[in-house]
Amino acid sequence: MRKIFGLMAGLMLLAAPALAEDTIKLGGFFDLSGRASFIGTPSKLVAEMLVDKINAEGGIGGKKIELIIADTEGDPAKAANIATKFIHKDKVVAIIGPTLTDTGMNVKKIVDSGKTPIVMTVGGDPVIMGGKFGSFEWVFKSPQRSKIAVERLFTYLKDKGLTKVALLSADDGFGKDGLRWMEQLGPEFGIEILAKESFGARDTDMTAQLTKARNANPQAYLVWTTGPAGPIAAKNIAQLGIAEPLFQCHGLPDPKYVELAGPASEGNRMPATKLMVADELPDTDPQKAVIQEFIKLYNEKGYDKQFPINTHSGYAWDAIMLIVKAIEKAGTEPAALRAEIEKTQNYVGISGVYNLTPEDHNGLDVNSMVMVQVKGGTFVMAE
Repeated sequence: MRKIFGLMAGLMLLAAPALAEDTIKLGGFFDLSGRASFIGTPSKLVAEMLVDKINAEGGIGGKKIELIIADTEGDPAKAANIATKFIHKDKVVAIIGPTLTDTGMNVKKIVDSGKTPIVMTVGGDPVIMGGKFGSFEWVFKSPQRSKIAVERLFTYLKDKGLTKVALLSADDGFGKDGLRWMEQLGPEFGIEILAKESFGARDTDMTAQLTKARNANPQAYLVWTTGPAGPIAAKNIAQLGIAEPLFQCHGLPDPKYVELAGPASEGNRMPATKLMVADELPDTDPQKAVIQEFIKLYNEKGYDKQFPINTHSGYAWDAIMLIVKAIEKAGTEPAALRAEIEKTQNYVGISGVYNLTPEDHNGLDVNSMVMVQVKGGTFVMAE
């Protein structure tokens, strides 16, 4: 009898690791309480929504996803600590997030040394740029590159004959990334930047910068930032009586922008994901059905009541799907999984159709974006 009990105990001990292996651990960290929590919190909700959906449908090859959530608080140092915990303590297969470019940059070396794939949900390009920005071998990102957003914006400006512009950009990583690409791509598109002014991402008034920029007599004003600073710039422009059009960046298409800027938002234009104008897409667009299904599920969850659909809403969904599709093909061994994500082709996501390469760890082109404008307090396709 004692031998039987001993055998049973041994079998139970052997079974424990097998049960653990029945789940696939993913780490998800977002800005849930910092300056970008208005993006980070709904990103978390979307991540949980998708994981619940996948698990309800049988998981990945019969294994459920275990999503471990953490709050970066918008702090690069905290993001680094969380990434280290994800890799070495939680033993995650892959990571999604964070929310801000600066926090993402602080994680690059950690995932590289820890050899753990990460699909970031940040706007800036340096996270997937090499050279002075460090290795991006293990880093991917789901939002469009800033370069792509600048190309979409400059194409529109050129078509409208608005070739002399004034630029205001935030002094954080995201703002500097936009400035870099606009300076680099301006000559290619025939766009002349007559004035360049910077501001703090948390500044509450840009009147001084706008007054200097106005002295250059631009045909249009460009603002490159995320969060409340964008709406503040719009209100400052209205207060100064500036008549020239305002163009914001791809980080601001969000009903919150209209709410904060109020009447000053009317007519403002910006590049955005197609998610913002789903009903205006032609039926031939491969993304239309995917986006509409996403919106339906999001609204059924009731998330739209607190966090209305915005251009960021699909980033976490796409990040997880890039990982899930790669796991389905290559399994969870780190090097094989990383290589499979890099091979992604023709994944029709919420934010675009992804075609990754070893050189491009984003995989979205200019056709994944549209120009939108605020009309009657809502976003529509730009005229």
